[in-house]
Amino acid sequence: MEQWIEHLLIGLPSLGLLVVIAVVLFTLGKGADRLVHEAVILSSRWGLSKAVIGATIVSIGTTTPEAAVSVLSAQQGEPGLALGNAVGSIICDTGLILGLAALIAPLPFDRILASRLSNVQLGAGILLVAVCLPWSSPASAFSGGGVLPQLAGVVFVILLALYIWQSIRWAGSTPSETEGAAEADHAGTGNYGTLIKLIGAIAIIVISAQILIPAVSIMAERIGVPKHIISATLVAFGTSVPELVTAIAAVRRGHGELVVGNVIGADILNVLFVAGVSASVTPGGLQADGQFFQFLFPAMLFVLIVFRFGIHLSVDYLKRPLGVVLVSAWLFVTILSYVLSIEMH
Repeated sequence: MEQWIEHLLIGLPSLGLLVVIAVVLFTLGKGADRLVHEAVILSSRWGLSKAVIGATIVSIGTTTPEAAVSVLSAQQGEPGLALGNAVGSIICDTGLILGLAALIAPLPFDRILASRLSNVQLGAGILLVAVCLPWSSPASAFSGGGVLPQLAGVVFVILLALYIWQSIRWAGSTPSETEGAAEADHAGTGNYGTLIKLIGAIAIIVISAQILIPAVSIMAERIGVPKHIISATLVAFGTSVPELVTAIAAVRRGHGELVVGNVIGADILNVLFVAGVSASVTPGGLQADGQFFQFLFPAMLFVLIVFRFGIHLSVDYLKRPLGVVLVSAWLFVTILSYVLSIEMH
C-alpha cells in the first residue's frame, strides 16, 4: 500500500503535494481530536482529575499522530524523520502551544503535581539525549551522530507504563472533579460505543500517517531540505495540531489545568511512547545524525529548561509573561533551524 501511495504522489506537482499534506494534517488533527474527546469521556467516568487526565489519557490521544508518523517512517527506512518528529513535537508543544495558551488566559495548575510531572518531563528529555550519545567517544556525536538502540526503545516503553502508573498514584492527592463526569453523562453512548469511536479515530490517524510520510519525503527531496528539519517544523507542527486544538478549547472552557497536564504529558510521551515504540520496532534503532547534537537536542533541552523554571517561579497560575517567553523561545529555535538549513545548502 505504501509503495502505491508513493507512486501516486510522485506524479503530483509541488502545489498538489502541499494540498495533500495540508488535508492529511487536518485529518490527523480531527481524528486525534475525536480520540481525545472520547478518551476524556471514559476517564471522567473513572473519576480522575483533569490534570491527570491531561497528563495521561489525553496526552496518549494527542501524541498518537506523532507515534503513527514516527513508527511508519522508521519502518519505511526514515529513522531521522521518526526521531526528528518526536524532538520537534516537544519543542512545538512546550514553546508554541503552551505559550499560546498562557497568552490567551492565565493557566491554573496544581503546583505540587505540575512540579513532579515537569521533573519527569525534563528528565525524559535528558534521558533521550544521554541514550543517543555514543559514550565511547562523546565528542564524535557532533559529527558522526549517535543512535537510539532498539533495546533502549523497549526500556522506554516499560518506563511509559511506569509513568502512567505513577501519575495515577500522584492523582490520589489531587481531588477528582465532577465537571467531566457531568459531560460524560450527556455523551449519549455507553462505554462500548465510546470504545468503538476510539478505535475508529485510531484507524483514521494511522491511514492518514501512511499518506503523510511519502508526501513529506517527496517534498523534502524536491526542496532540498533535510528530512529531520522538515519533521521538526512542518510535520511536528501538523501532528501537534491536536494539542493546539485541545489547548484552545480547554482554555476557553476554563480548564487550563488540562492544558498544562496535556503538554507535560505529551512531552514525556514523545520520548517514551513516540521515540520508544519507533525504536523498539526498528532493528537498527533510530539514527540521530550530527545535527541532532549540534542543534535539535540542545534546542529541545533549552525549551524544557525554560518551562521548568517557569513552573518553579509560578504560583497557582502560568501567566502571560511566561507565555511570551515560551513562544519567543519557539520562534528563536524555529527560525534558527531554517537559517542553519539554508547555510548547509
